[in-house]
Amino acid sequence: MDGHAEDDGRVFQASGDQHIHEHHHYGDGGARPAGPDSVRRPAVGSVPVVLRDRAEVLERLRASVARGPGGELFVLHGMGGCGKTAVAHSLFQFATANGRVGLWVNASDRASLRSGMLAVAADRGADDGALLAARNGLRPAADLVWDHLDRSAEPWILVLDNADDPEIFRDGSWLRTSPRGTVVITTRRAAARWWPGAELQHIGVLPREDAAQVLCDLAPHSGTVEQAAEIADRLGRLPLALTLAGGFLSHQVLDPWTMDAYGRRLDEGGRVDLIDRGADALSDEDPRHLVGRTWQLTLDAFEEHGLPEAVVLLRLLARLAPEPLPLSLLNHPEIGRVVPQARTETALRALLDQSLTELVDVGMRCVQGHAVLLDSVAAATPSRGLDALDSTAGRLIGAAVPLVPDAGPYDARLRLFKPHVLALLKRVTDHTTRAEVLAVATRLAVALHRTGDYLSAWETARAAAALTEGALGADHRLVLAVRSRAGRALFRLGRYAEAESLLNQVHGAQERLFGTGDPDTLDSAHGRQLVLGNVGRRAEALTLLRETVAGRRAALGPSHPLTLRSRASLLTMLSAAELTGGENADLLALPAQCVRDLGPEHTVTLGARHNYAWALYVLGRFEAADEEIRLVADVYERRFGPDYPIALSAQQLLARTQFARGRVGSARELLGDVVARRERGLGAQHPFTIASRALLNEFRTGT
Repeated sequence: MDGHAEDDGRVFQASGDQHIHEHHHYGDGGARPAGPDSVRRPAVGSVPVVLRDRAEVLERLRASVARGPGGELFVLHGMGGCGKTAVAHSLFQFATANGRVGLWVNASDRASLRSGMLAVAADRGADDGALLAARNGLRPAADLVWDHLDRSAEPWILVLDNADDPEIFRDGSWLRTSPRGTVVITTRRAAARWWPGAELQHIGVLPREDAAQVLCDLAPHSGTVEQAAEIADRLGRLPLALTLAGGFLSHQVLDPWTMDAYGRRLDEGGRVDLIDRGADALSDEDPRHLVGRTWQLTLDAFEEHGLPEAVVLLRLLARLAPEPLPLSLLNHPEIGRVVPQARTETALRALLDQSLTELVDVGMRCVQGHAVLLDSVAAATPSRGLDALDSTAGRLIGAAVPLVPDAGPYDARLRLFKPHVLALLKRVTDHTTRAEVLAVATRLAVALHRTGDYLSAWETARAAAALTEGALGADHRLVLAVRSRAGRALFRLGRYAEAESLLNQVHGAQERLFGTGDPDTLDSAHGRQLVLGNVGRRAEALTLLRETVAGRRAALGPSHPLTLRSRASLLTMLSAAELTGGENADLLALPAQCVRDLGPEHTVTLGARHNYAWALYVLGRFEAADEEIRLVADVYERRFGPDYPIALSAQQLLARTQFARGRVGSARELLGDVVARRERGLGAQHPFTIASRALLNEFRTGT
């Protein structure tokens, strides 16, 4: 009889009278499906009051949206800062005002695309179980999303904003059309091969007259239309550059600038504003060059008016990603290393006033900069200040990530930090700072993992390793640690062969470099034994687990949570005879020790009690097992929700204990609910679902 264990579980099988194939899980729980709090509101900050020179494009797009319920795929492409998002936003507003449901997703990276699209599925009626399974990689996420979009009772418009990496759409086949709605994509990538079946619409720079009018809209008292047109020509008529220039001109109160004065300063600075400050050499067409000529004048004005903190804050933001960043990070004392904390509010307001950054609401208040602007600022930041900026950025993110990440509940901020820590790893140049930021990235991967977001955990760990291995070396302790976390995430995703291969490599290197008793080595050993136990190599897993227990006891002490966690795993590995043997007799007292050392609701304590209930069941002490697992199941459901695998695992064990006590009706009802939830969340053919259904059939036939 084939068995399949999930997570920290082990498969027990016996011939003859007894067949046991129980699913156990503890320690790395999660919460409800993650994603943006809302996909109904575009996370774009401020938009132009008047959208200049887009009437023809918008008329065509609006006519298509008004004709029917859907089936269209539009791609708005053009250089960064040309106003693609503004056009999409205007179309979004038109569609929602005319009866369509508006859905807006940030498609700048895989994690944002996946979480946003799963939030779309939730909006269109997907239940928590299905969303959780898709988020954890246990069922195809794109299929779930598009199935609900296709069955939407209301017509919709879906905007996929900032899709500058089309490759991410191929992973899971995210790019599709539907008869129930219209898809609009904004991107810098114009090649038709990336967008099969789409109608491509180029969004270019503004005509001279409209570009001039943008400046006059923003700074009506700074000069004439003709003077504005001359400024617009110098700025390449790029909407983002015009917005920055207009914002600057409109906020000079004590010493107002005219457009003529602004133009003279542009001529004086020219291209050397970037190149002389150590920037990359830019082509005439590069939007960073056009934008750089505008923001540099603004930064100069900050310096002249006694607000150098605004300059430093913008350079700090430019070390991170052009994605929403929780405002709370900027209010942490660590920011005082580069900007006095008391002056941060004033500096941020100055940046907001000058349109150098904007506030967005993604369920929490965030600050976000435009990608082209941040790239331009990063390219021109003097090298002498980079180390302090990078170190501060890393410490700000590190202060927001738990020092010892625990299981659940879901923290919406964690996923927001992922693009920022990876962007920082790409920019950092100092060896010591790179190692510090890598440690933060590893801790973030652990935190994501322990809220059940295994895909994001794996992506974070994998990307962090790839970004640092070349500079730090493959044998660096932190590189090996983050690769170990990637292996642990692969295991949770059910990719056992990949997980085993990676963890074998990492564990072998750690043993060679640090010794068998090193905490990092022991962490990888614990991860390896999980994989071995789930692929049927029980003897190897048990030997490795015993070595891990002994090593953690020696290195960390008998009461350390990791020592207790590894000891608790033994409760799921041992037969009835082994559980009552001399060397294992004290294991049955482990839950009481966990309560005493860690507290009654500590994650390790709950895991130990769960596994203790299984051990009682194996020993035939069904009444005691039933009482114990019932209490644990109640806590799991309260903390993680009824559809989470750990809660379903506990409910399945409760069904077993009920059946063993002769309460057949209750057992069938409990397990029937498990089967239904697993079918809904994982699909009918998932191994977990198959195992639960087989057990339910046994209950129904009385075998």
